[in-house]
Amino acid sequence: MEALAGRLGIGLGGEECGARFGAAEGVVLALPQTYMNRSGFAVRCLADRHGVAPQDVLLVYDEVALPLGRLRARASGGAAGHRGMESVIENLRSDQAPRLRLGVGPQEPPPAGTDVADFVLAPFTDGEEKVLERLLPVAVEAQQLFLAEGIEAVMNRFNGFDLRGEADLG
Repeated sequence: MEALAGRLGIGLGGEECGARFGAAEGVVLALPQTYMNRSGFAVRCLADRHGVAPQDVLLVYDEVALPLGRLRARASGGAAGHRGMESVIENLRSDQAPRLRLGVGPQEPPPAGTDVADFVLAPFTDGEEKVLERLLPVAVEAQQLFLAEGIEAVMNRFNGFDLRGEADLG
C-alpha cells in the first residue's frame, strides 16, 4: 500500500477509523492498524465516511494458502478461513469486495492438521526476499489497473502471475 501511495502521490499520514490513510482524487488508501482479525472495522468505517461501496473497495493482503510468488484476484466471495476477510465481510455486511491476494505461503501445502503458525512467524529466506522484491511492484501494477479498469481487468491480467519458477526457494 505504501508503494502504491508513493506512485499516486498520496501521503498516508492521516489517522482515521483505526487506520493510517490518505486520500486524493477520489482514491482512499488505508493501512488498518488493528489486529488482522479486526481489520474489518477500519474498512467499514472508512468506506462509510468516504462513501465507498463494497464493490469499489480493493482488499490487498498476504495469503499463506497461496504459494509465495503468486497473485490471485477475485471480484467477491467468502473468507476461505482468512480471519481478516471474515472481519471485513462481517463489518461490510457484504462479500462483494474485490480482493488481491499476495501469495506468501509454502510451495507445497503442509500436511493436514499442521499448525502453520511456525511457518507464518519464521523470517523469509534470502530467496524468498528476492521473490517478494519482484512480487510487490507487480502487486502495485495490479492495484493501479483496478483503479483504472476494475477487478475484471486485474483478474484477466494477473491471475496467472507466478514467480515460483524464477527463484531459488530451497
